[in-house]
Amino acid sequence: MKPGEAREQGPSLRDELLIDPTSPPEPLLEESYEFLGDEDIPFDGYFSPDFAQAEYDRLWPKVWQWACHVDHIPESGDYFVYDIGDLSALIVRTNKGEIKAFYNACMHRGTQLKQPGTCGFSKDLRCPFHGWTYSLEGQLVDLPQAWDFPHVTEDSHKLPELQVDVWEGFVFVNFDQEAAPLSEYLGILPEHWKDWGLGQRYIETHVRKHLPCNWKAAAEAFIEAYHVRETHSTGQLGDEVNTQYDVFGDNVSRFIHSRGLDSPLRPVKRTENEILAYLGSRLFGAGKVDLPEGVRARDYYASFVQKQLGEQYGHDFSSLSQSITLDSIEYFLFPNAFFFPGLSLPMVYRFRPDPENPEYSYFDLLFMRPRPLEGEAPPPPDVVELDIDESYSSVEAVGAIGRVYDQDTANLAAQTRGFKASFKRGQTLGNYQEIRVRHLQQRVRQFLDA
Repeated sequence: MKPGEAREQGPSLRDELLIDPTSPPEPLLEESYEFLGDEDIPFDGYFSPDFAQAEYDRLWPKVWQWACHVDHIPESGDYFVYDIGDLSALIVRTNKGEIKAFYNACMHRGTQLKQPGTCGFSKDLRCPFHGWTYSLEGQLVDLPQAWDFPHVTEDSHKLPELQVDVWEGFVFVNFDQEAAPLSEYLGILPEHWKDWGLGQRYIETHVRKHLPCNWKAAAEAFIEAYHVRETHSTGQLGDEVNTQYDVFGDNVSRFIHSRGLDSPLRPVKRTENEILAYLGSRLFGAGKVDLPEGVRARDYYASFVQKQLGEQYGHDFSSLSQSITLDSIEYFLFPNAFFFPGLSLPMVYRFRPDPENPEYSYFDLLFMRPRPLEGEAPPPPDVVELDIDESYSSVEAVGAIGRVYDQDTANLAAQTRGFKASFKRGQTLGNYQEIRVRHLQQRVRQFLDA
């Protein structure tokens, strides 16, 4: 058997999805794996200041990254500041309703026009230092004591623009003037997501957590299901053993991790009622639900979730497949964004380096919910900031799933220490289950070596 061809025993994820009563969307049946090598990944990329600086110089200025959501800037004059390292983009809604992004620096003496990480409303863009003022379209419209600046014109000192575009409601920026368009960078995402309605969702919850690890280690903690048995203390192999992993071109990878199925490796199979009790423990409470004869727990629970969330958000979800309703379906867009199309797991992630220390990072966690059929969706909520030792469960809107996120990030400080303590100077990856880690790492190296 060639490297990368080995798979866990039992039915494949595709086999399982084809059994579901409601056929899964075609993109979920697509398989796209390739063997990318098996050499160790050096640890120095997770803590070296020189490596981090190389990323700031050669990676972050060259990639498309989502900065905000259209709901953050719905009206003319609304602005949002996105920062990555020393780079800062000032994103505005112009008087014509267009979205533009400018380098967040005055053309006079470089003062930032808006403070880092802020958003709000401004009828123009006025420098707080000397009052140079720009229109929402970036034109220099007020130059105090212009008699002293005969060498300055409206055109020579208009605000330089960044490339900006929108995909499914998310506003992306790229600091590279020569970058290929976002539509090209997204690869298969527009085709796969065309019927999943991400653009028809609003931000219900936004949490930002400070993490004790490099941004790549943080992203990699969420990129495979190999950790589930140990990290989440299930004690036995679950349905994560048949998770499907895919790589789609340069910038996109995916996993599909099913829920509500039993592991083919369990020595004693669970009954469907036992599976249902595990799935619905947070919803059914102490009450016991007996399945009708011949009904799978996965199918019953999917219908339950469709009905419950349908009533909560005023939509009819009964036509959705069991997979879209329940499964953990996670698309990664290099370098730092994750999108989930599922109904019950409607997350978006983003990981960014802490500019003060390469051994720390920031994790943005969003829950995206269906927009109301009538009326306006709620505006984006304030970001809840969590420090390293604060629990996700302390945020009421996160609820019981916060315990899972606590488990996901509990190992990161120990991993960071281990990077430096290890005699072996690199991590060894599984060929299949950790292919997305290798894909991410190789893509980083491509930018640094360019």
